[in-house]
Amino acid sequence: MTLSCLSNAICRILVTVSLFSALFLGTATREASGADPIKVLVVTGGCCHDYDYQTKAMQLAAKEQGIDIEWTIVFEGGKGTRAKIELYEKSNWADGFDVVVHNECFADTDDASYIRKITDVHRNGVPAVVIHCAMHTYRSAKVDDWREFLGVTSRHHEHQSRYAVEVTEKDHPITKGIPEGYKTPMDELYIVEKVWPNTKVLATSKSEKTGEVQPVFWTNNFGKARVFGTTYGHSNDTFTDSIFLATVVRGIVWAAGK
Repeated sequence: MTLSCLSNAICRILVTVSLFSALFLGTATREASGADPIKVLVVTGGCCHDYDYQTKAMQLAAKEQGIDIEWTIVFEGGKGTRAKIELYEKSNWADGFDVVVHNECFADTDDASYIRKITDVHRNGVPAVVIHCAMHTYRSAKVDDWREFLGVTSRHHEHQSRYAVEVTEKDHPITKGIPEGYKTPMDELYIVEKVWPNTKVLATSKSEKTGEVQPVFWTNNFGKARVFGTTYGHSNDTFTDSIFLATVVRGIVWAAGK
């Protein structure tokens, strides 16, 4: 089964069945080989996107690529733009995880002490992957800790389109699988105001309005942590796209240092 069928309602049912089968078979394979999986925490929820679908698509994509991942999902905060995830109130909230995937969207949460409970853990060495609306999460905050962690500062986006992706780091393990001439499914182009000093841009897209080049895939060194980020990931179409999903999975593996 290919991910191209995900946009069809019947295929989504098949994907769910396939996902649980893949997870079961992955457990059996792991037990047989004795290899340790990559332990991934996904924190997701908030405004504007189908986070349940996106999470399942990432899980299935990893299995289809043969990447052994043990997933823990924290899906909280409702569908609004202001929330605090209870998990982050624990000082050891990321203990035991190899990578944290941030796919949450809470633009109006602005509590600096709360935000630093997240960023301090990453600064001390917990790797991360940040997707799409994570860039606009905590947008209202006056402190820059989250933006420095992300590696880019963005506060708005342009219209949806199929954007051409120009890979600027063709030999990087994350982007080496993106083919020449690749265009995204319908997605939003985020406008990046600042690229932080420890950020390495891996790929860009051009604004159809201004022609300005915007980072769309990158890595960041934040304290002791590796961070991989992408501004794409708005729609289910993007989380149906095998190239995008493979890039995200490679980003997880890279962030984990595998």
